[in-house]
Amino acid sequence: MKLLHLTFHFEYADAVELILDRHEVAEYARYPMVEGKDHEGKHFGTQVFPGGVTVVQAQVPEDKIDALFHDLRAFREEKAAHRHLQAIVLPVDRCL
Repeated sequence: MKLLHLTFHFEYADAVELILDRHEVAEYARYPMVEGKDHEGKHFGTQVFPGGVTVVQAQVPEDKIDALFHDLRAFREEKAAHRHLQAIVLPVDRCL
């Protein structure tokens, strides 16, 4: 089992969720509008620092990670506006 940790601009939540659905990731936690900073600067949901970041965390079987990561990479490379997506895969030592 792996923990997939995604961060991306909030307006792409539906598109990212479609990718997760396609790979049968049925359960995840989504933090829809958190403050964040990336290579373009701060995204704090204010007039000075507009926008926001969404975080998705999901437990994913190890045998599904490569295909899912492939589609996430394709989404990220699809256009410049998607380049904010970051995906991190971490080992899960225990799960209750």
